[in-house]
Amino acid sequence: MTNNKKWNLETKLIREGLNRSQFGETSEPIYMTSSYVYDSPEQAEARFKGDEEGFIYSRYGNPTVQMFEDRLASIENADKCFATSTGMAAVFASLMCQLEKGDKVVSSRALFGSIYQILTKILPKYGIETVFVNGTDLNEWESAIDDKTKVVFFETPSNPTLEIIDIKNVCSLAKKFGAKVVIDNVFATPIL
Repeated sequence: MTNNKKWNLETKLIREGLNRSQFGETSEPIYMTSSYVYDSPEQAEARFKGDEEGFIYSRYGNPTVQMFEDRLASIENADKCFATSTGMAAVFASLMCQLEKGDKVVSSRALFGSIYQILTKILPKYGIETVFVNGTDLNEWESAIDDKTKVVFFETPSNPTLEIIDIKNVCSLAKKFGAKVVIDNVFATPIL
């Protein structure tokens, strides 16, 4: 697999993350398997325990998804990327991996409808509070973010109203309280 940070974006889009098989294909193959073969029961046990690297079941990862993740990480100049089956799965995972009962999320009101449902219907089932603010009003952010805030969440531009939030200043406010910032951005990518 390559990882050449000096490549132009156009080259990364086509070639980064490619993990060629023994057949030497020019583009990534699609692995349609759900499970994998092991050299021994001990190797299977080690992989399932996480003691040895390797694929165990396609629901957790497979070579096709790994190539996709590696390519996206390269395009974003990130160390790692984690692919999910949907955008809502990504939003939920990015929140729940950081939150627990008693925590608070401060979020902009201007949100895609399904994200609003996650914040208002699903997170409360886990004892997590969400406070909504007008995302373009820094005073509202400042009033809402406090010691209980673990995550600050917003879209920019928001979907579908295209509200633009001051990322730098909202992040500075969150940092004062040690809150993590999660930004959902479906419109702007490094490519655009």
